[in-house]
Amino acid sequence: MSKQRTEIGIGILGGGYMGKAHAVAMSAVGAVFDTALRPRLEMVCASSAESAERYRSAYGFNRATDDWRALVEDPKVEAIVIATPQSTHRAVAEAAFSLGKPVFCEKPLGASIEDSAAMTAAAEASGVVNMVGFNYIRTPASQYARKLIAEGAIGDITWFRGEHTEDFMADPDEPATWRTTGMANGTMGDLAPHMINAALALLGPITRVMGEVETVHKTRPGGDVSNDDHAQMMCRFENGAMGQMYFSRIATGRKMGYAYEITGTKGAIRFDQEDQNALWLYLRDGPAATQGFTKILTGPAHPDYEPFCQGPGHGTGYQDQIIIEARDFLAAIEQGKSLWPTFRDGHEVNRIVAAVLASAKDQTWKHINAF
Repeated sequence: MSKQRTEIGIGILGGGYMGKAHAVAMSAVGAVFDTALRPRLEMVCASSAESAERYRSAYGFNRATDDWRALVEDPKVEAIVIATPQSTHRAVAEAAFSLGKPVFCEKPLGASIEDSAAMTAAAEASGVVNMVGFNYIRTPASQYARKLIAEGAIGDITWFRGEHTEDFMADPDEPATWRTTGMANGTMGDLAPHMINAALALLGPITRVMGEVETVHKTRPGGDVSNDDHAQMMCRFENGAMGQMYFSRIATGRKMGYAYEITGTKGAIRFDQEDQNALWLYLRDGPAATQGFTKILTGPAHPDYEPFCQGPGHGTGYQDQIIIEARDFLAAIEQGKSLWPTFRDGHEVNRIVAAVLASAKDQTWKHINAF
């Protein structure tokens, strides 16, 4: 029996880098995953009428607007994707929830811890489906790592090292932009949430942190820099494991350094997003002569790979992670129940970011319960 399909009108706020990614994902998700809900690109919102019309034409939306309230309140827009700057997230989400409309919001959840707390409260009070965009953890390799850890394949976890390192601001002569103003746009606001989310997904809750945060290039052509270039943190997980993380936008040579190492009592796992279709696994069992890390190439046997490609080792890409997110968002709407990561999960990441910033200021350990 063929699956009964129903259209759902999607409104996307923002048509730039992430707005385009979500528009492409919503156009492709029905074919890739044969979803029961089939997205209809109903309306796109941008900062000007001209850019909104340009995005409408390029991505295939029915309509365009430069008024976010018009999009949120439109009856044909049944679910909303927020892919605009962090400062806009709270107002849009609260308005959508007041109308009972599901919301997918790009990370970070808000421009401040107060924003994300209010957004989480609004989401939970409304009972409406909500989700936060942490796409990197959805690669088939990282999903498989989560499965291995949950099944106990590498034993009890004792240590975690994670990083999110890129070099788009490594050149000190790179001009000042919106990225160099406001803590929400700095490394702790922009890059750190992805790896903190990964750590929570792979190992579970973090109970305390110690951090250092630094602005290396304090001035750039065109203005002063008011946020951080790189940061490091130590942490303890609720399960007792020790952890270390490093985040940087000035890591010369690193293009997509979303990477982690996990050590357990029976084995270990390594992953690097620059080689996102491979997972390195070490299992302690077996003859000493053959022990060592094994490179596992992702394929149809791994989570969410086969809908994209039937050939092992052929690989998935960045856009595919966004399509998987779209599938999860649509499934949540169909089921009437939010799926991980919810606004509360996004707020927990923001609480840890706030604790690291407070730790760096006070030069002391901070317990997460205090935030």
